[in-house]
Amino acid sequence: MSKLFPESANKLPLQIIVYLFVLGGIATAGVSYYMTPSYTRVGYAPVQPVPFSHAIHAGQLGIDCRYCHVGVDKGPTSTVPTAQTCMNCHNQVKIDSPLLAVVRESYETGKPVPWVKVHQVPDYVYFNHSAHINRGVSCVECHGRVDEMDTVTHAKSLSMSFCLDCHRNPEAAVRPLDKVTDLAWQHPEGAAGQLRDGAKFVHDWNIKPPQSCSGCHR
Repeated sequence: MSKLFPESANKLPLQIIVYLFVLGGIATAGVSYYMTPSYTRVGYAPVQPVPFSHAIHAGQLGIDCRYCHVGVDKGPTSTVPTAQTCMNCHNQVKIDSPLLAVVRESYETGKPVPWVKVHQVPDYVYFNHSAHINRGVSCVECHGRVDEMDTVTHAKSLSMSFCLDCHRNPEAAVRPLDKVTDLAWQHPEGAAGQLRDGAKFVHDWNIKPPQSCSGCHR
């Protein structure tokens, strides 16, 4: 009686299982490595309705972050500026610039400028800006050198591990409160001075960043 299949076919089911296992492992490793905030967020720089340059306003002109992002040191969110805030200056500076047409229209109609969000944590994450600002965590720690950006770019991953690294070692990040919005500031004594003074700030200001799940997932 002839055989329909060669004897080697008996190994086929096992080979298929091994192949699927290996393929699944490669796919899982690839997703775990590349589908992370470091790859999916960092570098994101959407085109905005108004070509606002932070490099000019915050960098060259030295406008404090809190002038436009009102309440960032008093509440959980960092608001985007209204057209009124822009027009405080631009009713005298570049008043007829076509680049500011959207701002002028917003000012006249009350319709908000449709800014595109660059930094936004997921809905299941609780983050309070004021809790960080008022404990010496500079804007630069999460947003990078915005004062050097013509177009705001997502510079840091803002992943869970990114946050936990800071919560576990806050002395490496905290600085004098009057330097929080000075994005160019670095400790004059370098890393050693930062860790020394940072440890003192952590102690004096009773900084105890949560490391449990409930700290950020409420």
